[in-house]
Amino acid sequence: MVSEAAARLAALLTEHKQRSGLSYEQLGRKVHSSRSTVHRYCTGRNVPATFAPIEAIATTCGASREELAKLYRAWERADLGDATVRDTPGPDTDIPDAEVVVPERRRPLTKVALAAVLGVVLLAGGAMAYPPDRPVLDTTPAVQASMWTNAPRAIEPEFVGVTANSNTGQMPSFGVGSVRLWNTRTRWQNLEPARGSYDWKTLERLVTGARGAGLPVTLTFGGTPSWASPNSPKSVYTDDSRTGPPDDLADWERFVRAVAEQYRGRIDAYELWDLANHQDFFSGSMAELVEMTRLASRAIKSADPAATVVCPSMGELWDPSAFEKLRQFARLGGYDHCAAAAVKLAPRNDSDPPETMLPLAREIEKALQEAGAGVRLWSTGSAYDVNRQQPVDADRGAQHAARFFLSGLYAQYRRMYFYNWGSAKIPIVLQPVGGPHTKAARHVERLNEWLKGSRIHSCGQGREAGLPDHLWQCRFDQGGRNFLIWWTIDRSERIPSAPGTTSVEGLDGTGTPVEPGADVTVTGSPILLRLG
Repeated sequence: MVSEAAARLAALLTEHKQRSGLSYEQLGRKVHSSRSTVHRYCTGRNVPATFAPIEAIATTCGASREELAKLYRAWERADLGDATVRDTPGPDTDIPDAEVVVPERRRPLTKVALAAVLGVVLLAGGAMAYPPDRPVLDTTPAVQASMWTNAPRAIEPEFVGVTANSNTGQMPSFGVGSVRLWNTRTRWQNLEPARGSYDWKTLERLVTGARGAGLPVTLTFGGTPSWASPNSPKSVYTDDSRTGPPDDLADWERFVRAVAEQYRGRIDAYELWDLANHQDFFSGSMAELVEMTRLASRAIKSADPAATVVCPSMGELWDPSAFEKLRQFARLGGYDHCAAAAVKLAPRNDSDPPETMLPLAREIEKALQEAGAGVRLWSTGSAYDVNRQQPVDADRGAQHAARFFLSGLYAQYRRMYFYNWGSAKIPIVLQPVGGPHTKAARHVERLNEWLKGSRIHSCGQGREAGLPDHLWQCRFDQGGRNFLIWWTIDRSERIPSAPGTTSVEGLDGTGTPVEPGADVTVTGSPILLRLG
């Protein structure tokens, strides 16, 4: 028996088919499926386990972005329902069904099946209208992000990362997926204090500590030695490092090759410069930076082919002049030499909701698309003035730390490095070196556990995604079971649980069985809904 939700989805899909004038057989060939499979979707007899087949059919029929969003909402209702037959061959077909394989439609930025963020808009006009009986914060910004869906993608085990700002060799005592080294006395100046003379002691201590903790390492370069660029401006650091490129780029290539050879198989990724679009860190031109990137990439690939090359990070991207340097680097082909692009995707202030960085993510996406850059995106830091920002209280800090990573998933970033681990002089503290970890660290650890071994299907927010107002959702599967993560932007809501919910878990480690249709409380602290 076809459920009401499945029938609604089928009616919408059939409308697109009829408008296109294509037969079931023609559609099947175009989407690399069989006639009978397309027929079952259009009649509601089956609902695919992912939105990708529906998207492929509708796109082939000429569906607009708005129509895809409408179809997605209908598909998710049908997929979450329990009255629909799953996608298995039906008795109506005399054509043997092959597995539906929908090739990913590549886009220049992140190479996923559907644009990750169809349009992220920061709504003007202040706060949203809240019901008077709901406890909310008056300063909650009105942020709206368009929903997206694509074929399930595995979340990399390194996704939940932290930037270590300690040179002790100690590592987090809570669970994360990877560590990035910066402000650890491992700048170029520190590692090669004189031409051809290397000092590995600090880096060796750090890499040994990270490998002992089972943490993949990203090493960030920066800080030109004074001997290599004596006439360029001094950096903000006290080690006499400079901001200019070396006078002889052969010095740079030789240094990078030496590091990659020394740490072959032990350092997993190299970020080729930090905050390279800021005069305090790099005062050369973007053309010089592109050439340094090309040379470094060549050196790393020669010395350690398995290592990941990450393009120099770009930060302060709320500033148009800083953003223009990212555009220049992209237009000059800088991203052609890297497997990943590093940006400082972060809110303007750590006290701001992490979701407010999504409009910036959209602008970064557009800029790279325009330049034809086809690399994965990593977020590797925070705002330049993070050390001068006001502390965030423990509860809000814990919520924002977890939602920093969820917002990264919403933006389809492949890796997120929280800034930072090791310091107590930042707005949201995870763990000072030698000290206990905080509530924020425990929330990050729990989120990392939720995401381990999972695949992400979709993210959506509010009415456009067929969800209650103010609700944010990402959908996953793990070991054959589906789950959702729900949250709001710093407010509390009572919302009926999703169909099929069997239990709800909090970032504090609590778990509660849920009766069918029972309400759940959703706040700024994300919860996990396990579906039966």
